[in-house]
Amino acid sequence: MRRRNTVLAGTALLTTCMGLALVASPVMAKEVVRIAFIGPLTGGVSNVGLGGRNSADLAVRLRNQDPKSKYTYELVPQDDECKPNVGVQVATKVAADKNIVAGVTHYCSAVAMATAGVYNRFGMPAVVWGAVLPEVTYGNNFKEIHRVNGTMINQNEVAYKFMAGLGYKKWAIIHDTTDYGKGHNKYFGEFLKKGGGNVLGTFGVTADQQDFTTELTKIRELNPDVIYFGGLTPLGVRIRTQMEKLGIKAQFQGTSGIKSDAYIQGAGKELAEGSLSFIEGAPWEKLPGGLFFTSKYAQQKYGESAEAYGPFAFAAANLIMDAVEKVGPDRKKVRDVLNNTKDVETIVGKVTFDDHRQNIVPLITKYVVENGAWVVWEDSSYGKGKRKLAGL
Repeated sequence: MRRRNTVLAGTALLTTCMGLALVASPVMAKEVVRIAFIGPLTGGVSNVGLGGRNSADLAVRLRNQDPKSKYTYELVPQDDECKPNVGVQVATKVAADKNIVAGVTHYCSAVAMATAGVYNRFGMPAVVWGAVLPEVTYGNNFKEIHRVNGTMINQNEVAYKFMAGLGYKKWAIIHDTTDYGKGHNKYFGEFLKKGGGNVLGTFGVTADQQDFTTELTKIRELNPDVIYFGGLTPLGVRIRTQMEKLGIKAQFQGTSGIKSDAYIQGAGKELAEGSLSFIEGAPWEKLPGGLFFTSKYAQQKYGESAEAYGPFAFAAANLIMDAVEKVGPDRKKVRDVLNNTKDVETIVGKVTFDDHRQNIVPLITKYVVENGAWVVWEDSSYGKGKRKLAGL
């Protein structure tokens, strides 16, 4: 009897412990889904890449805080250095990893062009967050390639009409000799010619060129109203600085490639003043989602600003996660959901992909540097007629 009572007591104790263990055990962990972020995290345009990475990271953090999310997301950042050969290596590494369901990919157009075939070959969905060369989407029919930002065609049409509307008539064009710079030269030149503007001279320069004395001396002799620059921030800083040294007073008109805090810091507040840039999409600073983004971004205390294309990286990451929530971490199914994106509300406005998976961007936002910051044209003293650009 004593032994029987001991066995019963032991059984009761075991049952009680099991019950307590069940009560104390945590909720079953969610499946982890990995998403790649690829951009220039080092090099001359790393500020933009780091802003994009942080923005995609913010999207992941916010999603992981949502109790309704079916999965836990992990961002896998990779550095393409804004170099096509490095980009292909990184894209291959990421796409070959079947544990990565999709990627938020590329700021530099030359890299986006070089890697498109990689994502297609491995069947990995990619959402471009910054590259603007039209051929990234329209130069192929890869169903894996999507782009949430607009193209340089949109930028340059608005840019020419805006400048001509201000009264400018004569341009000198400087562009880098990458696909990005040559593309801007092509499309701006087409709209300028169609609109009756006058190109006094066109100068192609290498992306790592340091001295522009030869080109700028010729431009000074041509006496243009505007110097149009098609290239990225580091080159833009050097050209703007050397314009001043040679006494060139023409208006400096850049593309989206100089819409960066680093441009203002590099050129200095005084020289950057009045510089222009054009970005595809609505002014996200004014959208309700944009205000939410900036406040959440500030709370994370990232070491870098989001920069111009951070909101696009944020939107791209959310589109991917929305697709995963619908169909699970299956590359083909996620791709198909992304392909059918229509009228999805994001912090950069509604996103709708056309038959080449290019977002149909109805607006281009004009920016001018005022008092050491990029300001939406309509909100600036220039836009309100209180200040004048060079030559007006």
